[in-house]
Amino acid sequence: MPQKGGATPPSTRFRRTDADGGLRICIVLVVLSLVMFTASVREGDGPGVFTTARGAWMTITTPIRWVGGAVTAPFQGLGNIFANLTADQERLSELKAENERLVARNAELEESEQTARRLESLLGLQSLYNLQSTGARIISGSTDSWSSTVTIDKGTAAGIAVGMPVTDSNGAIGQIIRCGAASSTVRLVTDENSSVSAMVQSSRAQGVLRGSVDGTLHLTLVRTDQNVEVGDTVVTSGLGGVFPKGLPLGTVTSVERTSGALYYDIEVEPLSSTESFEEVLVITSLTEDQKPTAEEVAQADKQDSASSGAKSTKSDDSSDSNDSGDGSAEQTDESAGGDGTEDESEDQSQDEG
Repeated sequence: MPQKGGATPPSTRFRRTDADGGLRICIVLVVLSLVMFTASVREGDGPGVFTTARGAWMTITTPIRWVGGAVTAPFQGLGNIFANLTADQERLSELKAENERLVARNAELEESEQTARRLESLLGLQSLYNLQSTGARIISGSTDSWSSTVTIDKGTAAGIAVGMPVTDSNGAIGQIIRCGAASSTVRLVTDENSSVSAMVQSSRAQGVLRGSVDGTLHLTLVRTDQNVEVGDTVVTSGLGGVFPKGLPLGTVTSVERTSGALYYDIEVEPLSSTESFEEVLVITSLTEDQKPTAEEVAQADKQDSASSGAKSTKSDDSSDSNDSGDGSAEQTDESAGGDGTEDESEDQSQDEG
């Protein structure tokens, strides 16, 4: 019941006193903050009470902040890992597909660049030697182990015929031996059945470049009185009217001279390997300046005549020795070897291939 005389209850009086006290403290703190802020701004970065207080506070709290950072760092790392593991799988799939497309596109551009370089080299050779030719692409290699051939994607429908020479960007590589309507077979110069009239570019020594079973090239019928050195370039001579004169064939890697022999044993390294053949030129016809001159033909005939005369003399000497009663098997074999070389000399005047 309310007390008489209108007196205020004690509980209400206490609540009002607490509210007034809290308001006063709040006002005092606000005023104090404004005063301290104003004084701090006026003090600036120079020496003073507030600057010293801030420095002391930072000194005291720095170890606490460092410890707090060290404690929370592992949790932050775990949070990053969790975020990566829970990333949008669809976005990851898109990035993977985009990466695969870029890799494929890069490979395509690289292949196009290499093809452009090869075609540019072919055009350079065509222009340098003024070749009447048509381009073709190799589509397959030999189907057996005892021949060196390739198949190109041009045939009789494109004007290709048996006997036409074939070259890549480095030089002559072979000759057409079979033709279909849309493809042709090329016998490479490394084939054991291949023979090309050739000469040493520096000394103009005439010979025949022959293939072998193991794929090496041998320049035969070059007399030992002619100059041939390792590193010399071997080119087509044009004799026989099949290959144009001057096309590179290979480089001399070995020159051996057997005592008493009429000819060198010369090994030649081809300029191109079978694995590098992709685009080629098929030479369809020869111009007059690609054929051997009358002087070169006469020189080749003179070389053949001199070789034949030397072998005949050697054969007569061998016969005289046999008649005199020596009768050694070694001399008989030497005479037989001379006959075999003579047959090779006759082959030099025939067409290549």
